[in-house]
Amino acid sequence: MKPEVPDIAVVGAGIIGVSCALALARKGFTVQVLDRQAPGLGASYGNAGHLATEQVFPIADLSIIKRLPAMLLDPLGPLRLDWKYLPRALPWFMRLLLNLRPEPYQRSVAGIRALNEASLGAWQRLLQSIDCAHLLKQDGSLLVFERPESRTVLDDLQARMRQQQVPVQAWDSAAIRQAAPQLSKHLQGGLFFPATGHFVDPYRVVNELVEAAKAAGVQFLQRRVVEGRLQHDAVLLDTDKGALTARQVLLACGAHSASLTAQLTGKRVPLDTERGYHLMLPAELQRLPFAVTSLERKFIMTPLQDGLRLAGTVEFAGLEAPPSMARARQLHRLSQGLFSRDLNAEGASEWMGFRPSLPDSLPVIDRVAGGKVLLAFGHQHLGLTQAAVTAEMIGDLAAPAQDKTLPLLTPYRLDRF
Repeated sequence: MKPEVPDIAVVGAGIIGVSCALALARKGFTVQVLDRQAPGLGASYGNAGHLATEQVFPIADLSIIKRLPAMLLDPLGPLRLDWKYLPRALPWFMRLLLNLRPEPYQRSVAGIRALNEASLGAWQRLLQSIDCAHLLKQDGSLLVFERPESRTVLDDLQARMRQQQVPVQAWDSAAIRQAAPQLSKHLQGGLFFPATGHFVDPYRVVNELVEAAKAAGVQFLQRRVVEGRLQHDAVLLDTDKGALTARQVLLACGAHSASLTAQLTGKRVPLDTERGYHLMLPAELQRLPFAVTSLERKFIMTPLQDGLRLAGTVEFAGLEAPPSMARARQLHRLSQGLFSRDLNAEGASEWMGFRPSLPDSLPVIDRVAGGKVLLAFGHQHLGLTQAAVTAEMIGDLAAPAQDKTLPLLTPYRLDRF
């Protein structure tokens, strides 16, 4: 007896894929999720945990040109480009620079903002639906600065954010000390973003969604998908444990999505990976009430259930190079001076993961190939933030009656490349 062919095979068991799988099952589809490892063990495991709805601007601006020499020469800098990877990265960076021209830049801002504005509400609905609202703390986040000369940078950023209708408040040093008394009294001030928050355990969020998806009938298979082919009325996926067939496929495998997209759609997407690092400090359970980012030091500190997570470094070195855990350890050194008493690094653990990034800083969320192929990847630093709203969009795209283009979908279509 042949196994039943599922309606949709989801390739990728990170926060995007798992959220989408649950949304699809609730729409009445039979769903299988395929990943080479257990759910949530990729970028979803080690992200900063910040619900970053305030981050409506692309991942780079024109200052990246001035920073390029430092990116190549400083192995521990906040933004690093491995010189051995430069030939492969150069076409992506050229497209990034082209997208910094005024018109495409504004399209990117509008596209990011549209998703981010819908993200908090989508997460509230999703977490409430699985009785896990307590995993999201909606207590805002803070961007601080130390040098007096940085004040003009903060003022400019505040003006730009208000122009984009991002809720933002200017805090002086006294307001910072009142809200977060363990931070250094030498901080000059900052910007507080009240419409943000953080997840107390990002990995647990994935696992809770997995359990809800299983209860809704979703099947999880640990398989590595190596190739995909369209058939007349289905999609064939070759895996390391044999072939699988589904009526539709959703590609949600983050930084690993490019090759399957090319095989199934004929479209080569300029997808690269930003390697991100974190340092987890289990001895620091009560230092901060909310996520705090340093403007000058360019990293974020998020209070999680199991300690304080330091994250934010970016490295362009591809999918194959070994991690440089010195970059993770550097985060502890970067934290020194931001607190009245330095952070305790006893028992610290290091991690590296891949952020899937496209040169216009927008994800691909689309339905192509006559509806056989759904796409949800390329969310760069905002995969956790945008997962729930992406799942709602994918659920609408996959529904049999949904043949028209969603108004929100246009900036994220595959054919923009």
